[in-house]
Amino acid sequence: MTDATLSNLLREERRFPPPADLAEQANVTAAAYDEAAADSEAFWAAQAARLDWAEPWTQVLDWSRPPFARWFVGGRLNVADNCVDRHVRAGRGDRVAFHWEGEPGDTRTLTYTELKDEVSRAANALLALGVQAGDRVAIYLPMIPETVVAMLACARIGAPHTVVFGGFSAEALRGRILDCDARVVITADGGYRKGAASALKPAVDEALEQCPDVRSVLVVRRTGQDVGWTEGRDAWWHDLVAAQSAEHTPEAFDSEHPLYIMYTSGTTARPKGILHTTGGYLTQVAWSHYAVFDVKPETDVYWTAADIGWVTGHSYIVYGPLANGVTSVLYEGTPDTPHQGRWWEIVRKYGVTILYCAPTAIRTFMKWGDAVPGRYDLTSLRLLGSVGEPINPEAWMWYRRVIGGDRTPIVDTWWQTETGAQMISPLPGVSTCKPGSALRPLPGIQAEVVDDAGEPVPNGSGGYLVLTRPWPAMLRTIWGDEQRYLDTYWSRFPGRYFAGDGAKKDDDGDIWLLGRVDDVMNVSGHRISTTEVESALVSHPLVAEAAVVGAADATTGQGIVAFVILRGDAAGKGADEDPAQELRAHVAKEIGPIARPRQILVVAELPKTRSGKIMRRLLRDIAENRELGDVTTLTDSTVMDAIRERLPEGS
Repeated sequence: MTDATLSNLLREERRFPPPADLAEQANVTAAAYDEAAADSEAFWAAQAARLDWAEPWTQVLDWSRPPFARWFVGGRLNVADNCVDRHVRAGRGDRVAFHWEGEPGDTRTLTYTELKDEVSRAANALLALGVQAGDRVAIYLPMIPETVVAMLACARIGAPHTVVFGGFSAEALRGRILDCDARVVITADGGYRKGAASALKPAVDEALEQCPDVRSVLVVRRTGQDVGWTEGRDAWWHDLVAAQSAEHTPEAFDSEHPLYIMYTSGTTARPKGILHTTGGYLTQVAWSHYAVFDVKPETDVYWTAADIGWVTGHSYIVYGPLANGVTSVLYEGTPDTPHQGRWWEIVRKYGVTILYCAPTAIRTFMKWGDAVPGRYDLTSLRLLGSVGEPINPEAWMWYRRVIGGDRTPIVDTWWQTETGAQMISPLPGVSTCKPGSALRPLPGIQAEVVDDAGEPVPNGSGGYLVLTRPWPAMLRTIWGDEQRYLDTYWSRFPGRYFAGDGAKKDDDGDIWLLGRVDDVMNVSGHRISTTEVESALVSHPLVAEAAVVGAADATTGQGIVAFVILRGDAAGKGADEDPAQELRAHVAKEIGPIARPRQILVVAELPKTRSGKIMRRLLRDIAENRELGDVTTLTDSTVMDAIRERLPEGS
């Protein structure tokens, strides 16, 4: 073993072939892999033809100036027309587009015809505010139907939107508005979170104190709370939008016209604006949604349980499902408000057939115990999906067994804000699934696992995940900073996109994601992924969730420190006796003595951002007894105080 590759330590032998009835009627068969391999551009041209184009393209892919791709060159289309109007034209206007469930229990149902009318009114309202094609619009809203309407209205008139997650601060909002030079902001008085009205408008007012070029703020009334008001700048959505005509003719835009800018974390203080454009993006999100979830628009009720403020919400709440004419669920609140069964109550209420959510949520439900979902009829579910980070095999098994009734396939998907759409995933009617593996690149996608020198690693080895060919939904650049785009994604392995993730190939050549390479530990010369150690810990019946970090160690270079949350039904045992020794021995048995944690701390909660990501940086600060870094992005900053209290004396 050399330092050139990640250690490949954990083995998983369980296998789950596709159900026969699903395989018989699957939207996409194994032939798609062969078709795409034979002629990738012809494959993507066929998928683009599933959309309505106002003008045909003259070239599928222009890769003459890598890494700046142009897809479906010369083609023109309108995203909102493809997501809404064409379904109404086809006589499907009465189909439900969204079942919306507010956190307090209020509901709305929007058909495709009603959505078309709302989007048209909102588009006319933006035009009345002086928004033109190419102007940027910032959207800072809770999970309400107006968020979808605002995005589609922007797309309809060719105004790139930037959606800022409603949990972000005024400072984060200000930075994004300034970076993309947005002149209009769409917000709300507030939204509901954990049973209370959470204000949004004050953050906008604070942000705009340093954004003098913003001329208009459109405000949705959601909670009814009092808000500050700037006459001449602020307008109520219900006044301005409702007064507009429901007639609006969408204009077709070039395939490479900017659709949206999504900001993601970078290594510098300046936000990193990922630019996605029109034709290629919509082609890939629509096809991947159709293929990976095997959606049947006439019968399925689909739910992506994510926030629209993240790329998962853009691609698989809004653009992909609507392009396919699917009925979706949209939920405003948190999984435990007003009780821990809220998600399963929603599944039962709307007859949800496909559920797509993050491993963080799945492990939270594991922690709460099997009895909570056991109280609800979940037999409508026929397919489950996972997104956002590698899923531990035991969390995968729990998801299948408890939520899926031990019968549903699980599509464990890998992709990023930058890729725009799913890249590596099982196909539910084709793939034999392995708990914890995303398996292989989707048809039309080319990926490889390489070592430090950029050479492909053999099966059974680990390394760095790279994408070796352009793909339709790929980011086009970082907004306003082409050099940063080149340096960030294309410099580590020239000519190939480096995702920043570690991965391994098993003996069959299937891909297992190992998390960010920043989270790789170097223990006595072995490069060990935090993901594998966390997976070993979660495979123990006591453990619901685990976070692992490497801490400086004079002997081994780094020592493994684990923070674990016990399952609800195991908490009693954990309170009576220290399970650390048992868990350390379990990891050594599952992986090998090299991965035995130096220290295990049982904690009540882990530090997480509002998107559910574990802040391992802060845990490293704890493990190395350093002053804590910035905690402002945490959902609950008091978690860190509670963890510190668990440290043994002298640590």
